[in-house]
Amino acid sequence: MGQKVNPIGFRLSLKKNWSSRWFASHREFGDLLHEDLGIRDYIRERLAAAGIPRVVIERASNRIRIVLYTSRPGIVIGRRGIEIDRLREELAERTGKEVFVDVEEIKVPEVEAQLVAANIAIQLEHRVSFRRAMKKAVTAAVDRRAQGIKITCSGRLGGGEMSRSESHKEGKIPLHTLRADIDYGFAEARTTYGLIGVKVWIFKGEHLTEKRGPKDGVDAQKGQTQKMPTRK
Repeated sequence: MGQKVNPIGFRLSLKKNWSSRWFASHREFGDLLHEDLGIRDYIRERLAAAGIPRVVIERASNRIRIVLYTSRPGIVIGRRGIEIDRLREELAERTGKEVFVDVEEIKVPEVEAQLVAANIAIQLEHRVSFRRAMKKAVTAAVDRRAQGIKITCSGRLGGGEMSRSESHKEGKIPLHTLRADIDYGFAEARTTYGLIGVKVWIFKGEHLTEKRGPKDGVDAQKGQTQKMPTRK
C-alpha cells in the first residue's frame, strides 16, 4: 500500500514519450545519461526566467538535437537569434559534439504542470500564502478548460514547527485510467524555514481509441456467433 508511480512514466507505452531519445551500448550508456542530466541542469539554470518545463534530447552518432519547450520563446531566442546561437556554442563546447537547438512555444502555460509547480514555488519563496497561491493556480487552470487539477504542498507550511501536507483539488484526476492524459510536475521552494515541495497533476482529457467492428463473424451487440454465407 502507498506505492506511487510517476503518471508520465506510467503512460510511456501509450501517448507519452521519453525525454531522452537515443540508443547506446552498455559502456556508453552511463556517460551519455550523465551528459543529458548536465545539459538539462545547465539549460534550466541559464534560462531560469524563460519557463522551460521540458527538454527533449535526441542523439545520432556525434550530433545532439535539443528541443526546448518554453512559454517565453523570445528570451531563449533573443534579438536576431543571438541568444540561441550563444547557447548552441556553449553546449557544443561543453559536450564536444555538434549541437542543434530547436524552440517550441507552449501556448497555454496555465495547463502545463511543471510550469504551474514552478510558479507556485516562486510565490512561496516570495512569502505568498500557500493557500492563495494554490487557489490562484487552480482557478487559472480551470479557466483554461483543464478538466481537473490537483496541487499538493508539503513542508513547514506557513513556518509551522511540524511539516505537513495540504492539497487543493478541482475536477477529476483519474490516475489509474491509462487513456487519461495526466500531466505531472514537481518543484521545490527554498524558503527561510526549509524546503517546500510542490506537486501538480493536471487532467487534460482522454485519448479515445476507435471502436473496432465485429470479428470472425461475432456480433458485437448480441454477443452471438453468426454463420458466414457460403458460396454456391
